[in-house]
Amino acid sequence: MPIPTRVGPLIEIKLNKLIKVGFIREVKYPTWISSIVPVRKKNGQIRVCVDFRDLNSACPKDDFSLPIAELMIDATMGHEALSFMDGSSGYNQIRMAPKDEELTAFRTPKGIYCYKVMPFGLKNAGATYQRAMQMIFNDMLHKNIECYVNDLVVKSKMRQDHLQDLRKIFERLRRYQLKMNLLKCAFGVTSGKFLGFIVRHRGIKIE
Repeated sequence: MPIPTRVGPLIEIKLNKLIKVGFIREVKYPTWISSIVPVRKKNGQIRVCVDFRDLNSACPKDDFSLPIAELMIDATMGHEALSFMDGSSGYNQIRMAPKDEELTAFRTPKGIYCYKVMPFGLKNAGATYQRAMQMIFNDMLHKNIECYVNDLVVKSKMRQDHLQDLRKIFERLRRYQLKMNLLKCAFGVTSGKFLGFIVRHRGIKIE
């Protein structure tokens, strides 16, 4: 699909940013190639998406199960202190296997590039991210943290324990070099949004 001329410069800016942070690299002779699709966000900015539909249809499905959202929401009730966190650039924090990088190749006005990190749009990205989070927080899950892909909630029955619980979570995040998006985090609150619901100490309600 041709890219509208008016968004070409915006796409180039986004591509340069991805190159600068080391998320993508140039490919000379790809065996598989996808197209990019510019999507305009609500704030007017352009999100550069890759149409991985053909690649996804050729990939076997990872049947790793995502958690049951309703059970996770119920498990956050009855806690005096909550902290809500969101993974910064979520999937991009997981490296692609080197042998699979070029399978994500996509055509751009600057040339052909592929992802060095896991991009959005791959059909197994959610399962891969969830598996990683469950491995990282295995001994803490359902005790003082709940993880649904890149949405995390740290919970403490007693408010005075919350700082120590957060410290443990931050130490684990630091160990695995995972970053959170501070603009989407809320710390030490009594209620907050989690998986489309407002979670409170005494109950939940639909947002």
